[in-house]
Formats: sequence, C-alpha cells, structure tokens
Amino acid sequence: MTGVPARQPVTFLVFSASLRSEALNSKLAVLAAEVIEAHGGQADLASMRDFDAPSYDADVQDSLGFPAGAERFRTRLAARDGFVVCAPEYNASMPGALKNSIDWVSRYRPQPFNERHGLLMSASPSMSGGNRGLWSLRVPLEHLGARVYPDMFSLARAHLAFDGGGHLADPVLGDRFEANIANFMNLVEASKHYPCVKRAWVEYLGERPEPELDRVE
Repeated sequence: MTGVPARQPVTFLVFSASLRSEALNSKLAVLAAEVIEAHGGQADLASMRDFDAPSYDADVQDSLGFPAGAERFRTRLAARDGFVVCAPEYNASMPGALKNSIDWVSRYRPQPFNERHGLLMSASPSMSGGNRGLWSLRVPLEHLGARVYPDMFSLARAHLAFDGGGHLADPVLGDRFEANIANFMNLVEASKHYPCVKRAWVEYLGERPEPELDRVE
C-alpha cells in the first residue's frame, strides 16, 4: 500500500451484515476499512448489531416512530459519501436482519440510499464465496437509487483465507481486494469532487411517479 497518491476527502460507512461474533464477514469489513484508510479515505467501521431493529411494522412506525437501530443506520449512512457492506449468504440470499434494516431506513425522507455509492462484499466457507447473496442484495439497494459498484468481491473458502494478522494470505487475492476498493474509492471521489453531469436514475422510464410507491427521491 505504498506510494498511494493523495486524494480529495471521501468517507465511507463500512460494516459487516453478520450478527455473529468473530464472523468471517466482520474480518473482511475490518480489512476493508484498513484499505480505505491506507488509500486516503475515512472509514466509519460499524457492525450489524449497531443497526439491528425489530421486524418492520408500519403500525409501529406510525405509533412509536423509528427504532434506535434504524435511526443509527440512517444517521451514519447519510453522513458518508458511500458504504461498504460485507454480507454473508443465508440460503442463497441476503441476511434477514440486513434486509429488515434496509426496509426501515427506506421509510425516511429524504431516503439516504438514493444516489449514495455502495460496494458489496462477502466471505463464505463455500466455493461461491457468498456471491448469490450479493446479487439478491443489489436488488433493493438499486431500487432505492443506490449506485452499487459493478465489481463485487466474494471471498471463497474464507475460513482458510486469512493469515494471523487478519490479512488475506494469498498475495494475488489481496492485491485484487485492494484494487477493487481503491477503484471504488476513485469513483466516489470523482462523483463527489469532480461531477461533470448530474443524472437521475429512474427504475422504469415513462412510469408515472406515485408517492406511495416511489422509494427514490
């Protein structure tokens, strides 16, 4: 990580979507935050426990408001230029706790996922590395207007992938991991500091906006 050029300020919320202590995805999140800092960014490292909330219920929202976990998620997300989530794969999909937190935060106005850049990562003992879960995670995030980075990172056989210092033992894989994050950071930096054209993302062109249905603002 030597010889990294200076960059304009960029900040990221980085968190693991696993509630389990010592989770592989939490190790990956710590490493991602380390790479961000080494490449001149600022990483706000969090855990899924910070954002966990009761199952979404519109009646609860109307009567009691937003739970503390959802409020923390919205506040920390809105304060950053982008987010990095390291998510395990549960039954070929995303974790329910993560989807529930996304559902809660989607009810805020302004809705903080809209136009915010995101990088998706996963770690799994399986040969697929949790990749199927990331594809399912893209759907609600992109629906909410997030700029999800095309290149996702899935760490296969993750229980064997880390060395004693918490880094990736395979140097080639480590270089790819670092390059993926650095390239994502370059995009976020350019979007924040050197915007050429402001574009609005619309899910279905020609569809008439309906306040009850529209999640992108």
